Amino acid sequence: MSKIIRRLRLLKPHKQRSTKYLKGDTIIPPTDKPFTGIIKEIVHERGRVAPLSIIHAEIDSKVEKILLCCVEGSFVGQKIQFGEEVPVALGNVMVLKNIPEGTEISSVEFSKNDGGKIARSSGSYVTIVGHNRENNTTILKMPSGIKKNVSSEGRAVIGVVAGGGVNEKPILKASVAHFRAKARGQKFPKVRGVAMNPVDHPHGGGNHQHIGHPSTISIHASENAKVGLIGARRTGLRRGSKKVLFK
Repeated sequence: MSKIIRRLRLLKPHKQRSTKYLKGDTIIPPTDKPFTGIIKEIVHERGRVAPLSIIHAEIDSKVEKILLCCVEGSFVGQKIQFGEEVPVALGNVMVLKNIPEGTEISSVEFSKNDGGKIARSSGSYVTIVGHNRENNTTILKMPSGIKKNVSSEGRAVIGVVAGGGVNEKPILKASVAHFRAKARGQKFPKVRGVAMNPVDHPHGGGNHQHIGHPSTISIHASENAKVGLIGARRTGLRRGSKKVLFK
């Protein structure tokens, strides 16, 4: 009888991660009133590469604590302005329709007062391509390169999210890759199925490393057999080219 394969072990429920180390929700406060805050501290949150700015601001005669993804160039004691008619300065939060074209922004809202959904990871940013005044939409160039239309009433933070050079550091040794994967709930190294024994994996065994049978598998197969190309309609490289009709 075969063992429980790696894929089936990963499908089982895992331990829930602790939330006591989380600093809080990183959202732009849902208010239309202009106000000014001060960066009191720049902190690190476990499981997140980008640093967080802790901003203290007075909203409706109450001192509120705001958490935002820190942008490059921010410092403790910096004044952050929130509102529609604020200057286009590093770290300020303003409405998309008032941000000039070509500006690099982060923590962008899809719709008004949703808190910011786009470009929140370390080193990411979105570039404003243009504004459509008729439809009240703004054209954004996403980190992937595609262009997307969002509401011009949404808000964004001026600047690029800090911590962008984290992937440029070479790994150099296997233990670094091991602990990097462990911090993200992943396994390193990942052993190939053909390198295992037949008791450990359906692709294992043989006098040389090969699968030995078609790797396509039915979606109705047992969970312990679902490895390879599951429910594939087709396999291999696509041959030929598309015919383009010129009018």
